[in-house]
Amino acid sequence: MTISAPESAVRTVELTVSGMTCAACSARVERTLNKLDGVRASVNYATERATVQVPEALADDVLIERVRKSGYTAEIRGEEDPDIGFARVRDLRRRLVVAALLAIPLGNLSITLALVPRLRFPGWELLCLALAVPVVFWSALPFHRATLRNLRHRSSSMDTLVSLGVLSSFAWSAWSAFAGGAEPGYWIGFGPTAAGADAIYLDVAAGVTTFLLAGRYFESRSRRSAAGLLAALDALAAKDVRVLREGAERMVPVGELAVGDLFVVKPGESIAADGVVHSGLSTVDVSAVTGEPVPAEAATGDRVVGASVNRDGRLVVRATAVGAHTQLAQMTALAERAQARKAAVQRLVDRICAVFVPAVLGVAALTLAAWLLGGAPAREGFAAAVAVLIIACPCALGLATPTALMAGVGRGAQLGILIKGPDALEASRTVDTVVLDKTGTVTTGKMTVTACHPADGFTRGELLRFAGAVEAGSEHAIAAAVVTAARAELPDLPPVEGFGALPGLGAKGEIEGHEVLVGNARLFAGRGIAVPDDFTAEDGTTAILVAVDGRVAGQLAIRDVVKPSARAAVDALHALGLRTVLLTGDNEAAARVVADEIGVSDVRAGVLPAEKAAVIEELRAGGARVAMVGDGINDGPALATADLGMAMAQGSDIAVRSADMVLVREDLRVVPDAIRLADRTLRIIRGNLAWAFGYNVAAIPLAALGLLNPLIAGAAMSLSSVLVVSNSLRLKDFGRADRRAA
Repeated sequence: MTISAPESAVRTVELTVSGMTCAACSARVERTLNKLDGVRASVNYATERATVQVPEALADDVLIERVRKSGYTAEIRGEEDPDIGFARVRDLRRRLVVAALLAIPLGNLSITLALVPRLRFPGWELLCLALAVPVVFWSALPFHRATLRNLRHRSSSMDTLVSLGVLSSFAWSAWSAFAGGAEPGYWIGFGPTAAGADAIYLDVAAGVTTFLLAGRYFESRSRRSAAGLLAALDALAAKDVRVLREGAERMVPVGELAVGDLFVVKPGESIAADGVVHSGLSTVDVSAVTGEPVPAEAATGDRVVGASVNRDGRLVVRATAVGAHTQLAQMTALAERAQARKAAVQRLVDRICAVFVPAVLGVAALTLAAWLLGGAPAREGFAAAVAVLIIACPCALGLATPTALMAGVGRGAQLGILIKGPDALEASRTVDTVVLDKTGTVTTGKMTVTACHPADGFTRGELLRFAGAVEAGSEHAIAAAVVTAARAELPDLPPVEGFGALPGLGAKGEIEGHEVLVGNARLFAGRGIAVPDDFTAEDGTTAILVAVDGRVAGQLAIRDVVKPSARAAVDALHALGLRTVLLTGDNEAAARVVADEIGVSDVRAGVLPAEKAAVIEELRAGGARVAMVGDGINDGPALATADLGMAMAQGSDIAVRSADMVLVREDLRVVPDAIRLADRTLRIIRGNLAWAFGYNVAAIPLAALGLLNPLIAGAAMSLSSVLVVSNSLRLKDFGRADRRAA
């Protein structure tokens, strides 16, 4: 009995696997690795990557050797030669060029001589064979090598079908040229021809090789393009950084930067790491990292993100996260892990592909036998069997899901939508309800002065001056809002003497000889200070009263303001046919004000942090498929409970870890964008699969009945794969039209 290693003793190894040519290959590598005790492997053909859970004691070399014995090569991801992929594309291009240059004259020559016998000359069959040999035995060599490898391991793949089809066509043509010259020939599509025209099957051998190489070449280029969406994230990172050491700037590799270091960012340079502005003022272009098109202001105390670009002034930044801990590095890691995981539909496709090739070989053999037993000429049965072998190659089936996932995940990362895995995409397909946390998600999470009402005898400036000066000595969030509002309108605030905090009530202090009180109505009632009747708190706001020398100077209204993008985001969700719910621990009145402002009618207020997950469970129990959007520590359980958890990247680590998607942009419209992207990706996957399955189901019977020329079969099969990959790459343009319109 196999005993799996305890969870604590398991580690993850990522391998780059070379030599796979279809989903059947990845299935074989996966089965080989999973035969090792305690090993769980997932192999992705499109990304050429294996993600392997292994016991701590198992050496990496054991995995690499096991892959090698299965007929492929593997290296630890990150240690592979970066030029291998480009070399493979260049090799395919060379073989394709040779095949095309020889197949074109071979086709013209053989077709012309087949249709016009009087143009034939002595040795024309040998000339056709000479033109075909380099194509069949050099250009098609990758297919033959893979077939031999499969035979050694008693398995098969799409290359087996291609190799058998090409070699059979060539062998039949060679036999016709040397032994079948006296027998009338037959060319599918044009009917009977004169003796010796069987050599036309050289067209099939050369043409099929050319079409399949073209398909594989463009497929490889397209797959590299899809994967390049994520490689572009890596390219954003700065390579060097100007560190301040002992008062002087030193240019060092970014790997030497440590948390707490001060580094300089000049205009036009990328910010090397996440940090807080120590000094300086500038605007920062964050579009490459968060997808937010509007440059952000960066001043002392503001947070900046690594890989964003300094536009104007000189900044000195204190590093708060470096290396793998930066937001960019975590974005890339999340997106790469999402690519490595498989959707449920892809796991089904892998199982189908693993048995598909042997089944096709059986169908081809039965086709040939049926034609021969039915009394048909051997050449007709042979043509039908070759067509079955070629048309059935399951390339499109194996590429349908992973290429769309690659393109969707990569485009999401560019837009600031980090999709942790295909399960998140699948969950979004049935989501009908979006639950929005209020504080920090719909609102800014920062208290802001929204109104200033001076009493008779006081001006707005005086009210803010007295209140701001006293609150400058407090660390309370409300005090910070008052100070921010005062400093926004006044150049300087006077010093405060005798400052005292009054817990639960407010604060006091002496300003230029005046006794100033700042606080709530209970503070004023306790001091016997009468408050005018018209000084009442508006719904959803907190009223802060100010008194100078025992006389009311005015009132400030403070609230957590709604993000500017919240209303547009909710409207977009409603346009998608989704129900929205506002979830908050605040009181009903405050929640209703926010809900009315953003257009949400269903409000769940007064919900304790521990009860948020219960609300999600209640909605699900009622038949809803729920997406939860949150940012705080208290949102973690709710995000994990929802069918689709979406965390704002600026939120807590717990929320981000609990979510299925991480939303990097501050703009809340990223929520409907994420749902639309997931829906678009799933629709493309379903379209790819419908085409791939439908193509094989419809084409194999046609080929078996002799209604499909082997040459046309090869072209159609290659076109099918290219079509699937091209359809997936349409996701690269997702959202561009909306941005241009905006």
